[in-house]
Amino acid sequence: DTFCVWTDIISTVEFNHTGELLATGDKGGRVVIFQREPESKTEPFSQGEYNVYSTFQSHEPEFDYLKSLEIEEKINKIRWLPQQNAAHFLLSTNDKTIKLWKVSERDKRPEGYNLKDEEGRIKDISTVTSLQVPVLKPMDLMVEVSPRRVFANAHTYHVNSISVNSDYETYMSADDLRINLWHLDITDRSFNIVDIKPVNMEDLTEVITAAEFHPHHCNLFVYSSSKGTLRLCDMREAALCDKHSKLFEEPEDPSARSFFSEIISSVSDVKFSHSGRYLLTRDYLTAKVWDLNMESKPLETYQVHDYLRSKLCSLYENDCIFDKFECAWNGSDSVIMTGAYNNFFRMFDRNTKRDVTLEASRESSKPRAVLKPRRVCAAGGKRRKDDISVDSLDFTKKILHTAWHPTENIIAIAATNNLYIFQDKLNSEMH
Repeated sequence: DTFCVWTDIISTVEFNHTGELLATGDKGGRVVIFQREPESKTEPFSQGEYNVYSTFQSHEPEFDYLKSLEIEEKINKIRWLPQQNAAHFLLSTNDKTIKLWKVSERDKRPEGYNLKDEEGRIKDISTVTSLQVPVLKPMDLMVEVSPRRVFANAHTYHVNSISVNSDYETYMSADDLRINLWHLDITDRSFNIVDIKPVNMEDLTEVITAAEFHPHHCNLFVYSSSKGTLRLCDMREAALCDKHSKLFEEPEDPSARSFFSEIISSVSDVKFSHSGRYLLTRDYLTAKVWDLNMESKPLETYQVHDYLRSKLCSLYENDCIFDKFECAWNGSDSVIMTGAYNNFFRMFDRNTKRDVTLEASRESSKPRAVLKPRRVCAAGGKRRKDDISVDSLDFTKKILHTAWHPTENIIAIAATNNLYIFQDKLNSEMH
């Protein structure tokens, strides 16, 4: 079951902690929040549909005069804070500046002021002869979005990740070479907790690609690198976590080494499982699940699009080899999801070891349309009916950003400038 909405080129997708709200950020600096409709008695299938709740401009283009650099307004990441009262809070970031936004509802307005008239103008006090008690009158629901904090001037390089800590008081932001720890109430200073910048930039061999806090232990976080490694750090050990507690790295197979080995081993995303026991990573060709207790090799490796191995040369020439695909866990950590080309996305069931390729397209986005599994046939391979040849894949249509509802089988897929929301009505698993 699916439906689709149009917006600018989507750059991030994120459900809140209950899954009732879904936020997208786009290249134009806008954030669009969707709200799930409650189930109606007359239309039992209407629940699960997400409609636009609020749209606001989060970031504007800026210019750094000292460095003569334009700072894009594109939203790189959105992270929701756990809800603690009627309002919702979210963090959004572009390359340089993180902002905390408050999203609240208003459905009543005060009337009957003593010192103001209906238009809000101050009355002449001499005309006030009696006092009345102001009352709250119902009004049409208004969603108000207001900026509460702006965390600026802490990143020399481009911010690629933000992650809210499980203490709900702090969060971290990561750029190519540094990770900073912030308190949500303090905007004028942050603490640098990782710094991999060499004294001489010519000695630079790797950059930070993603970072995330552990879901339950507020002292632990992980960051990934362009060299394919993961480093787990413990903030209790030292103020500056340059020495990791654990290093997760797969030994390279010397027989498979090629010119592209280093590029395709770069980790584009890392996510803790909801349980906190596992890490999910994505590199160019594979998704891997790591056990926190085993650093020597991944527990599971899933081939996302192995048929591209013979195409790496042309993918390098058209820069696709540098695409950064994200990955996601389902609510029970039993299925993982990640995107691919041709508007395909992949799901892997960790228990049954079954996998499926699905397509987010206009054809499949008719309401209640059932997604058909797709198959890609490798170059020179035997083609079956309905197989798609690897040579006919459209590399301009790529699914980089995906999100999975925290408890239900509802997924959000960003396909360039369309957001697709798919829902599994019948099965307990997605396929």
